[in-house]
Amino acid sequence: MRSNFSRRRLLTTGAGVALGGAAAVATQSTASAAPAGGTSLTGVREETRSLDELYEAAIAEGGRLVLYQGGDVDSQAAGVRTAWAARFPKVELTAVVDYSKYHDVRVDNQLATGTLVPDVVQLQTLQDFTRWKREGKLLRYKPAGFSKVHKGFKDPDGAWTALMVIAFSFMYDIQGAGADAPKTALDLIDPRWKGAIASSYPNDDDAVLYLYHLYQQRYGWDWVAKFAAQQPQFARGTNTPGAAVNGGTKTIGVGGSGSLLSSSSTVKWVVPGGDHPFMAWGQRAAILKKAAHPAAAKLYLNWQLSEERQKAAFNGWSVRTDVTPNPSLKPVWEFPNAHVDGFPAFMEDRATVERLKQTFSLYFGEVQGPPSPGWLGLHPGA
Repeated sequence: MRSNFSRRRLLTTGAGVALGGAAAVATQSTASAAPAGGTSLTGVREETRSLDELYEAAIAEGGRLVLYQGGDVDSQAAGVRTAWAARFPKVELTAVVDYSKYHDVRVDNQLATGTLVPDVVQLQTLQDFTRWKREGKLLRYKPAGFSKVHKGFKDPDGAWTALMVIAFSFMYDIQGAGADAPKTALDLIDPRWKGAIASSYPNDDDAVLYLYHLYQQRYGWDWVAKFAAQQPQFARGTNTPGAAVNGGTKTIGVGGSGSLLSSSSTVKWVVPGGDHPFMAWGQRAAILKKAAHPAAAKLYLNWQLSEERQKAAFNGWSVRTDVTPNPSLKPVWEFPNAHVDGFPAFMEDRATVERLKQTFSLYFGEVQGPPSPGWLGLHPGA
């Protein structure tokens, strides 16, 4: 592992911050003068440089970027690594995938010990971004296209912005489920699905917890008890329900992502109709104020928010109001049963989150097994 504490790194960090500040005087000067709290900021202007200009600045800065990405397995960053390397070969991207609930406290500890590794954090723990903003730990910056981002998917002062839409629901094997496949989560308690369901733990992942919370609110605690009686196979990692269904070991998977535009002829990911719930959110990203590579971090945010990248969204949903990846699919915020405003509020209410975790543990048991990304320690990516 590269040393993270050498004199060379300290000098590089200082140079990187200085260079990034020089490259963005127009957008950062007001931010540096603003108080650490969350007061309104009018001086941060949207980026006007092109990706090629930002790329040159990132090369001049040192040509490196470290991203802490929330996820379940390292392979989930394969696509962004490949696309980045093809577009920006002279800037090395280190993308570290781990559960967001470990990345956020890892960043807190690194900041407390003066050993910060990532430049960009891209996480599911939405409440951390509002907290980090209050604490003055985020660089206030508005990438190109920021004004077109859906209002609920960005901080008005530019402390953070969502770069992609993620949605969780349930899925099923088309052949295995047959003609009477489940249409809503209420159908999952049909006795014929006993022993045929895989799920990620709701008491291990807050997004899955929110999905189960929506199910409980809509169908009652009796539904939860009957679902537990189905003897679902729980595992860590939101990738595991899909893996179980695609692998043919289970017919139904609960608590995983998917797309209504999937071309799969074997697995269907379900968005139920009416007021039957699923859930979606904008995955937030931010540049840390003490980042060693702010120019590369700005390049990353601009690239991910670009029309080209937004049009390529795998699930057909963009965070931008002016980009429609697929005309057959309306924006995710037009699905009332997606609860895009409910999840951020839920994540801020940590007392309710913890109470629900323990309550679902009473129904489903304690979380078992190692984390799906492995144990990455204090300074991965250094």
